[in-house]
Amino acid sequence: MKTILITGCSSGFGLETARYFLARDWDVIATMRTPRDDLLPPSDRLRVLALDVTDAESIRHAVEAAGPIDALVNNAGFGAASPVELTPMATLREVFETNTFGTIAVTQAVLPQFRKRQAGVVVNVTSSVTLKALPLIAAYRASKVAVNAFTESMALELEPFGVRARLVLPGRSPETSFGDNARAHMHGFDHEAYADLVQKVFAELSDASSPITHAHDVAEAVWRAVTDLSSPLHIPAGADAQAWAAAVRRD
Repeated sequence: MKTILITGCSSGFGLETARYFLARDWDVIATMRTPRDDLLPPSDRLRVLALDVTDAESIRHAVEAAGPIDALVNNAGFGAASPVELTPMATLREVFETNTFGTIAVTQAVLPQFRKRQAGVVVNVTSSVTLKALPLIAAYRASKVAVNAFTESMALELEPFGVRARLVLPGRSPETSFGDNARAHMHGFDHEAYADLVQKVFAELSDASSPITHAHDVAEAVWRAVTDLSSPLHIPAGADAQAWAAAVRRD
Protein backbone atom coordinates (compact mmCIF):
# COMPACT_ATOMS: atom_id res chain seq x y z
CA MET A 1 0.00 0.00 0.00
CA LYS A 2 1.35 3.42 -0.99
CA THR A 3 1.10 6.54 1.19
CA ILE A 4 0.96 10.17 0.08
CA LEU A 5 1.18 13.33 2.17
CA ILE A 6 -0.50 16.41 0.69
CA THR A 7 -0.30 19.94 2.08
CA GLY A 8 -3.07 22.52 1.78
CA CYS A 9 -6.02 20.09 1.71
CA SER A 10 -8.70 22.35 3.15
CA SER A 11 -9.94 23.32 -0.33
CA GLY A 12 -9.22 23.45 -4.03
CA PHE A 13 -6.42 21.47 -5.61
CA GLY A 14 -5.20 19.86 -2.41
CA LEU A 15 -8.65 18.64 -1.41
CA GLU A 16 -9.38 17.26 -4.88
CA THR A 17 -6.00 15.55 -5.03
CA ALA A 18 -6.64 13.87 -1.69
CA ARG A 19 -10.00 12.60 -2.98
CA TYR A 20 -8.36 11.40 -6.20
CA PHE A 21 -5.71 9.30 -4.45
CA LEU A 22 -8.19 7.92 -1.91
CA ALA A 23 -10.39 6.73 -4.77
CA ARG A 24 -7.38 4.87 -6.16
CA ASP A 25 -6.64 2.97 -2.96
CA TRP A 26 -3.75 5.03 -1.68
CA ASP A 27 -3.27 5.81 1.99
CA VAL A 28 -3.71 9.58 2.17
CA ILE A 29 -2.39 11.98 4.79
CA ALA A 30 -4.30 15.20 4.18
CA THR A 31 -2.79 18.17 6.00
CA MET A 32 -4.15 21.63 6.68
CA ARG A 33 -3.59 24.38 9.20
CA THR A 34 -6.91 23.71 10.94
CA PRO A 35 -7.85 20.03 10.53
CA ARG A 36 -11.43 19.22 9.51
CA ASP A 37 -12.80 15.70 9.32
CA ASP A 38 -15.86 16.61 7.24
CA LEU A 39 -14.10 17.55 4.00
CA LEU A 40 -13.17 14.06 2.84
CA PRO A 41 -15.13 10.80 2.83
CA PRO A 42 -14.57 8.65 5.93
CA SER A 43 -11.95 6.00 5.25
CA ASP A 44 -9.53 3.86 7.21
CA ARG A 45 -6.95 4.90 4.60
CA LEU A 46 -7.28 8.60 5.46
CA ARG A 47 -5.56 10.63 8.15
CA VAL A 48 -6.06 14.37 8.60
CA LEU A 49 -3.16 16.13 10.30
CA ALA A 50 -2.48 19.71 11.34
CA LEU A 51 0.32 21.35 9.37
CA ASP A 52 1.31 24.99 9.08
CA VAL A 53 4.08 25.07 6.49
CA THR A 54 5.44 28.31 7.96
CA ASP A 55 6.00 26.76 11.40
CA ALA A 56 9.04 24.51 11.92
CA GLU A 57 7.55 22.71 14.93
CA SER A 58 4.30 22.08 13.07
CA ILE A 59 6.25 20.57 10.18
CA ARG A 60 8.29 18.36 12.50
CA HIS A 61 5.22 17.07 14.33
CA ALA A 62 3.32 16.38 11.12
CA VAL A 63 6.19 14.51 9.44
CA GLU A 64 6.79 12.45 12.58
CA ALA A 65 3.09 11.62 12.89
CA ALA A 66 2.87 10.70 9.22
CA GLY A 67 5.63 8.12 9.39
CA PRO A 68 7.01 6.60 6.18
CA ILE A 69 5.47 8.04 3.00
CA ASP A 70 5.99 7.34 -0.69
CA ALA A 71 5.03 10.72 -2.11
CA LEU A 72 4.96 14.32 -0.93
CA VAL A 73 2.77 16.92 -2.62
CA ASN A 74 3.54 20.51 -1.67
CA ASN A 75 0.32 22.28 -2.57
CA ALA A 76 -0.17 24.80 0.25
CA GLY A 77 0.04 28.41 -0.86
CA PHE A 78 -1.88 31.60 -1.45
CA GLY A 79 -2.08 34.40 -3.96
CA ALA A 80 -1.53 38.12 -3.72
CA ALA A 81 -2.10 40.87 -6.24
CA SER A 82 -0.91 44.46 -6.34
CA PRO A 83 1.32 46.80 -8.33
CA VAL A 84 4.95 46.33 -7.35
CA GLU A 85 5.45 49.85 -6.00
CA LEU A 86 2.38 49.48 -3.76
CA THR A 87 3.10 45.99 -2.42
CA PRO A 88 3.97 46.15 1.30
CA MET A 89 7.16 44.32 2.15
CA ALA A 90 5.23 42.48 4.86
CA THR A 91 2.94 41.03 2.17
CA LEU A 92 5.89 40.07 -0.01
CA ARG A 93 7.53 38.26 2.90
CA GLU A 94 4.29 36.49 3.78
CA VAL A 95 3.87 35.25 0.21
CA PHE A 96 7.41 33.87 0.09
CA GLU A 97 7.18 32.45 3.61
CA THR A 98 4.25 30.23 2.60
CA ASN A 99 4.70 29.59 -1.10
CA THR A 100 8.48 29.27 -1.25
CA PHE A 101 10.06 28.71 2.15
CA GLY A 102 7.15 26.57 3.33
CA THR A 103 7.56 24.27 0.35
CA ILE A 104 11.29 24.04 0.90
CA ALA A 105 10.94 23.39 4.63
CA VAL A 106 8.46 20.54 4.24
CA THR A 107 10.59 19.03 1.48
CA GLN A 108 13.70 19.15 3.66
CA ALA A 109 11.83 17.38 6.45
CA VAL A 110 10.82 14.48 4.18
CA LEU A 111 13.92 14.03 2.01
CA PRO A 112 16.04 12.08 4.52
CA GLN A 113 13.61 9.13 4.53
CA PHE A 114 13.38 9.17 0.72
CA ARG A 115 17.15 9.24 0.35
CA LYS A 116 17.71 6.42 2.84
CA ARG A 117 15.08 4.21 1.17
CA GLN A 118 16.24 5.32 -2.30
CA ALA A 119 12.64 5.81 -3.32
CA GLY A 120 10.01 8.52 -3.26
CA VAL A 121 8.73 11.49 -5.22
CA VAL A 122 8.29 15.17 -4.39
CA VAL A 123 5.62 17.01 -6.38
CA ASN A 124 5.56 20.77 -6.06
CA VAL A 125 2.43 22.55 -7.26
CA THR A 126 3.32 25.98 -8.60
CA SER A 127 1.52 27.84 -11.39
CA SER A 128 1.35 28.35 -15.12
CA VAL A 129 2.04 32.06 -14.53
CA THR A 130 5.65 30.96 -14.14
CA LEU A 131 5.55 30.39 -17.90
CA LYS A 132 4.20 33.80 -18.84
CA ALA A 133 4.64 37.21 -17.25
CA LEU A 134 1.44 38.91 -16.11
CA PRO A 135 0.99 42.28 -14.41
CA LEU A 136 -0.10 42.79 -10.79
CA ILE A 137 1.10 39.41 -9.50
CA ALA A 138 4.85 39.98 -9.37
CA ALA A 139 5.20 38.80 -5.76
CA TYR A 140 3.12 35.67 -6.28
CA ARG A 141 4.79 34.81 -9.58
CA ALA A 142 8.27 35.33 -8.14
CA SER A 143 7.49 33.04 -5.22
CA LYS A 144 6.40 30.28 -7.59
CA VAL A 145 9.26 30.77 -10.06
CA ALA A 146 11.60 30.31 -7.12
CA VAL A 147 9.99 26.94 -6.35
CA ASN A 148 10.40 25.93 -9.98
CA ALA A 149 14.12 26.70 -9.88
CA PHE A 150 14.49 24.96 -6.52
CA THR A 151 12.75 21.85 -7.84
CA GLU A 152 14.73 21.73 -11.07
CA SER A 153 18.04 21.73 -9.21
CA MET A 154 16.76 19.35 -6.53
CA ALA A 155 15.71 16.85 -9.21
CA LEU A 156 19.34 16.59 -10.32
CA GLU A 157 20.56 16.11 -6.76
CA LEU A 158 18.04 13.38 -5.98
CA GLU A 159 18.34 11.37 -9.18
CA PRO A 160 21.35 9.31 -7.96
CA PHE A 161 19.26 8.19 -4.96
CA GLY A 162 16.31 7.01 -7.04
CA VAL A 163 14.16 9.89 -5.78
CA ARG A 164 12.16 11.97 -8.25
CA ALA A 165 11.01 15.60 -8.19
CA ARG A 166 8.23 16.97 -10.38
CA LEU A 167 6.40 20.26 -10.96
CA VAL A 168 2.67 20.60 -11.61
CA LEU A 169 1.70 23.94 -13.14
CA PRO A 170 -2.04 24.71 -12.85
CA GLY A 171 -3.76 27.47 -14.73
CA ARG A 172 -6.51 29.82 -13.57
CA SER A 173 -9.28 28.07 -11.69
CA PRO A 174 -12.60 29.34 -10.29
CA GLU A 175 -12.83 26.18 -8.16
CA THR A 176 -10.26 27.22 -5.57
CA SER A 177 -10.07 29.82 -2.82
CA PHE A 178 -7.17 31.50 -4.65
CA GLY A 179 -9.27 34.52 -5.61
CA ASP A 180 -10.59 35.04 -2.11
CA ASN A 181 -7.11 34.68 -0.65
CA ALA A 182 -5.67 37.07 -3.22
CA ARG A 183 -8.34 39.67 -2.47
CA ALA A 184 -7.26 39.61 1.16
CA HIS A 185 -3.77 40.64 0.02
CA MET A 186 -4.65 43.22 -2.61
CA HIS A 187 -3.07 46.65 -2.35
CA GLY A 188 -3.16 49.77 -4.48
CA PHE A 189 -5.97 48.75 -6.82
CA ASP A 190 -7.69 52.08 -6.14
CA HIS A 191 -4.60 54.07 -7.11
CA GLU A 192 -5.45 56.26 -10.10
CA ALA A 193 -2.14 55.53 -11.83
CA TYR A 194 -3.05 51.84 -12.14
CA ALA A 195 -6.81 52.10 -12.67
CA ASP A 196 -6.76 51.33 -16.40
CA LEU A 197 -4.40 48.38 -15.99
CA VAL A 198 -6.46 46.90 -13.15
CA GLN A 199 -9.65 47.22 -15.19
CA LYS A 200 -8.02 45.53 -18.19
CA VAL A 201 -6.62 42.63 -16.15
CA PHE A 202 -9.89 41.97 -14.36
CA ALA A 203 -11.80 42.05 -17.66
CA GLU A 204 -9.47 39.39 -19.07
CA LEU A 205 -9.78 37.24 -15.96
CA SER A 206 -13.56 37.39 -16.04
CA ASP A 207 -13.80 36.36 -19.70
CA ALA A 208 -16.05 33.28 -19.59
CA SER A 209 -14.85 32.14 -23.02
CA SER A 210 -11.24 31.71 -21.87
CA PRO A 211 -10.03 28.20 -21.01
CA ILE A 212 -9.59 27.43 -17.34
CA THR A 213 -8.18 24.76 -15.06
CA HIS A 214 -10.46 22.48 -13.07
CA ALA A 215 -9.43 20.96 -9.77
CA HIS A 216 -9.60 17.46 -11.25
CA ASP A 217 -7.08 18.56 -13.92
CA VAL A 218 -4.57 19.23 -11.18
CA ALA A 219 -5.36 15.98 -9.36
CA GLU A 220 -4.81 14.05 -12.58
CA ALA A 221 -1.51 15.86 -13.19
CA VAL A 222 -0.33 15.07 -9.67
CA TRP A 223 -1.31 11.43 -10.18
CA ARG A 224 0.76 11.34 -13.35
CA ALA A 225 3.71 12.98 -11.61
CA VAL A 226 3.58 10.45 -8.77
CA THR A 227 2.84 7.23 -10.64
CA ASP A 228 4.36 7.67 -14.11
CA LEU A 229 8.11 7.22 -13.95
CA SER A 230 8.43 8.68 -17.45
CA SER A 231 6.50 11.87 -16.65
CA PRO A 232 8.30 15.12 -17.53
CA LEU A 233 9.67 17.46 -14.90
CA HIS A 234 7.10 20.15 -15.78
CA ILE A 235 3.46 19.07 -16.10
CA PRO A 236 0.96 21.78 -17.08
CA ALA A 237 -2.50 21.15 -15.61
CA GLY A 238 -5.60 22.53 -17.28
CA ALA A 239 -6.46 23.72 -20.77
CA ASP A 240 -5.10 27.23 -20.26
CA ALA A 241 -1.86 26.00 -18.70
CA GLN A 242 -1.34 23.52 -21.52
CA ALA A 243 -1.93 26.24 -24.10
CA TRP A 244 0.60 28.52 -22.46
CA ALA A 245 3.17 25.74 -22.24
CA ALA A 246 2.68 24.94 -25.93
CA ALA A 247 3.14 28.60 -26.82
CA VAL A 248 6.38 28.76 -24.83
CA ARG A 249 7.69 25.69 -26.63
CA ARG A 250 6.88 27.27 -30.00
CA ASP A 251 8.72 30.45 -29.04
